[in-house]
Amino acid sequence: MTDHPHLRLETAGPVARLLLDRPAKRNAMEQSMWEALPGLVARAMADPAVRLLIVASAHPGPFCAGADIAEFAVHSADPAWRARNAAAIRATQVSLARAPKPTLAVIDGDAVGGGCGVAMACDLRIASPRARLGITPAKLGLVYPLHDTRLLVELVGPAQARRLLFSGALVDAAEALRIGLVQIVAQDLDAEVTAFAAAVTAASPSSQRASKAIIQRIIEGAHDDDAESQAGFDAAFTGPDFAEGVAAFLAKRKPDFGASA
Repeated sequence: MTDHPHLRLETAGPVARLLLDRPAKRNAMEQSMWEALPGLVARAMADPAVRLLIVASAHPGPFCAGADIAEFAVHSADPAWRARNAAAIRATQVSLARAPKPTLAVIDGDAVGGGCGVAMACDLRIASPRARLGITPAKLGLVYPLHDTRLLVELVGPAQARRLLFSGALVDAAEALRIGLVQIVAQDLDAEVTAFAAAVTAASPSSQRASKAIIQRIIEGAHDDDAESQAGFDAAFTGPDFAEGVAAFLAKRKPDFGASA
């Protein structure tokens, strides 16, 4: 699988970066980009060396201006194109939201509309102070999909979701942090991302994968343990990560989970 002209996957050790690279259009997502992105996510997830997927702009500045509105204006009267577009956007969102390994959006500028949706589909968001985020269908007479709206509600709650959707307003990084739309705002974005990546890649991959799966089940309505979750809890005690974690604790050293990634 080759990278898209405006998307590329770069891997360095345990960290993969999915880079949006369409600076002339502020990384606006055209149809072919929506269609290509899930395959790149799948490629990162299938690489046993990869522990963390970072989604970011290839260049300083805008994260993603959302869908390519010029392309949308040309094709939106075609029901077949609209169906393909909706399916491709949903596939992108689901591929990130259901990725089995941790994902991180790094936002150094505007993340608007579908671009904000891409960021919200990641597990966490780290932003620079100049970042701005917003969901803007109300400015275009459009309706945000239910799946993407649920991601927003999960992050900021129903009232703040209404505020953002009804107004279509952009919020700055400080406000995004206050309402839970981003988790960290850092003056030195690169240093913060490097530190976070180091923390994630030093921890147990089996624990992370299991935690992601449990959180997703809770989001989908699970309220208590069942046979599946109990089996996962029990199995951890016989896994290599637990053996390494205990051995490292007793030896007063840092654990090395690399062999079980």
